Amino acid sequence: MASTKQILKILLVLSYLLVLVGSQSSACVSRRCLANEFIKKDLYSPPQPPGCAITVNLTSIQYQTLSVDTKTLRFSSRLKITMQWKDPDLAWTESQYRFKDLIMPSSKMWTPHLTVDNAVYTDVKPVSKDILVKNDGTVSYSVIMYITVMCGINLFTYPFVSESCPVALNGWNQSSCGLTLLYGRILIVGGDRGEWKTLSVNLHGNGRNYLNVFLSLNPFNAVVALVLPAALIMIVDLVSFALPLDGGERNSFKIKLVFSFTMFLMMLCKQVPVSGRCSPLIYFHYCFCLIVLVVSVLISMILTRLCKTGTAYPSCPNLSKIRRLRELFSFKARRNEKSPEKMAGIDLTDGLKTSEKLAAKPAAIQSACRFVENMDKDVREKETRLRYAKSWDRICFFTYLSLDIIYGIVITVFSTIDCCTINNIQF
Repeated sequence: MASTKQILKILLVLSYLLVLVGSQSSACVSRRCLANEFIKKDLYSPPQPPGCAITVNLTSIQYQTLSVDTKTLRFSSRLKITMQWKDPDLAWTESQYRFKDLIMPSSKMWTPHLTVDNAVYTDVKPVSKDILVKNDGTVSYSVIMYITVMCGINLFTYPFVSESCPVALNGWNQSSCGLTLLYGRILIVGGDRGEWKTLSVNLHGNGRNYLNVFLSLNPFNAVVALVLPAALIMIVDLVSFALPLDGGERNSFKIKLVFSFTMFLMMLCKQVPVSGRCSPLIYFHYCFCLIVLVVSVLISMILTRLCKTGTAYPSCPNLSKIRRLRELFSFKARRNEKSPEKMAGIDLTDGLKTSEKLAAKPAAIQSACRFVENMDKDVREKETRLRYAKSWDRICFFTYLSLDIIYGIVITVFSTIDCCTINNIQF
């Protein structure tokens, strides 16, 4: 019996040693084993600190402006955000494990959900499918956000535009129980690429944090495509006063300018931006140019009629002019008629004196004298009308020039005055 009891005791001691050695051999000593242990916990819910507010530190924010739509007043951006938070359930001690960090799949753990309050479109994609966990429970995670934000851009001074647009980057809940965001450094990526430049991105917030993005439009393309052609057409119309009045060259040239400017406006109607309350000043510029061109054509037509007829109003035919034309036709008809003496080759007035010769043809000579006098009178009247029309043309030219100078000064002053303000902090 004694030997049997001793054998049982020995067997019990050996079994205990075997169990102890097996448990030690199956303990977690690798990163994969520890990661599997954390995954088995099903940590899909957020950490629950005593204050019920989870602090998420946005250590790095990389901002990039993708596009700005001046018709719908929306701009699209790309944000790469690196964030950190602490989860006590994911911590371990160095005495248990020899490593300080661990990589785990992000789909098996809780991750913060960021929102943009004033966005009309948001697409969040993780940079990687994994997250980095440190031994003190600090979790590092990165996401890329593609957002489209409504922004009332003041286009009154288009194409010289600079505006600030907010990006209200917040957590899913700003109450006492939710996410509390801490903002780190903000970097601008590709700020000088494209038509719109990102000048700066600053953090603002009085209770509600948001990123204030300062944008500026590169005016070169718009000036070359929109402003310069209109200015050149106005200069050409001003120089067209050098064309003669008595011909039709000036009128036809000005009409071509009006048609060219109209076609120019029709082609650019889809390129000029639309802003509801702050309509671009360039709209009024185009209206002014079109009105001035049409008035210039009308004035040129009136001055041409003034040069031709001596009056700007439509009138009945000039009876004296008709009478002179009749005398001209009758004089030519009498010259073409041949007398019987000329038909026989005999000159009956060959032996007469000069006075007798004049007496022989009084009607023809008097008609010729009246014709010459009427021609001189017509030339003098034409010169008088031309001088009168040129005097009015000179007055119109200097009035036109003064109007363009005054308009240039006024449009410059208006472009420097902030006549329209938009409040985008309404979210």
